[in-house]
Amino acid sequence: MNTSPGGLRDLAPGTIGMVLVGSSVTVSRSLVHAPLFATQAVRYAAATLLLLVFARAARVPVLRPRGREWLWLAGIAATGLVLFNVAVVRGVAHAEPAVIAVAVASVPVLLGVLGPLLEGRSPSRRILLAAPVVVAGAVLVEGTGRTDAAGVAWAALALACEAAFTLLAVPVLRRHGPWGVSVHAVWLGAVMLGVLTLLTEHPADLSAIGPAQWAAAGYLAVMVTAVAFLLWYRTVAAVGAGRAGLLTGVAPLAAAAIGALSGGGIPGLPVWIGLVVVVAGLAVGLRNPQPGPPVRKEPRRRKEPRQPKDRAPASP
Repeated sequence: MNTSPGGLRDLAPGTIGMVLVGSSVTVSRSLVHAPLFATQAVRYAAATLLLLVFARAARVPVLRPRGREWLWLAGIAATGLVLFNVAVVRGVAHAEPAVIAVAVASVPVLLGVLGPLLEGRSPSRRILLAAPVVVAGAVLVEGTGRTDAAGVAWAALALACEAAFTLLAVPVLRRHGPWGVSVHAVWLGAVMLGVLTLLTEHPADLSAIGPAQWAAAGYLAVMVTAVAFLLWYRTVAAVGAGRAGLLTGVAPLAAAAIGALSGGGIPGLPVWIGLVVVVAGLAVGLRNPQPGPPVRKEPRRRKEPRQPKDRAPASP
């Protein structure tokens, strides 16, 4: 892996963001019995306010979307925020959480192929080789579990939504940057979830949420939404969707580590093997290509000044 300051500076935000995403697995367990849409609507509304405060403190302008940008940003909110949360919550009712996690861990393959195409480039052979390695390591970490046809369908939807969260941001990152994309995606997601709350749930159900559940929702709003979104989109803008996609393999590793630290027990041998495999895949895929030898240029010949031609004397 390239250890130059520029490489580390570009990859570190996305890595930290994926660690925060991985931590959400353990934190979200306390929200299983909370109203789904209402809790998520409050989470994203709070994250929107935080992002606006952070942007103003950092003196970063948040531009208003125009034209087709509304469609890209609404797509991020609908897939990466709303549908993804629905797929995960509904999926675990038909499959073990590991099945959903393994599906999401397959994101590097999609991003490695589709990300560069959206950016107008050909997929990197190195990333295409590294992506399946990262996925294989993540599968070893998360394992496999029971599921049925509905569980497979929800897992596939979660995979598509997780990929869309990055791919749909590519066309708008250049103009809006990580701040603008994060702010608009989050507030649009909050509005969508608010509408779903009014249609399918009762906002009064929020009064039944206890202090521990509110603390979990607060952590998700601050660290997993406001902070992680900014960090992730910063890396995507810096290194591209394909290369950044490999970092999603960090999330299941973080989930396993945090689960062990919170009382889930010491991981078994397959988890440790998976850890090594993921690190190997990341090392291959994230390494910057070595620059070739400098091309020697022939020195340019200095042009001799042109001598003026002798003119014939003017006739009297």
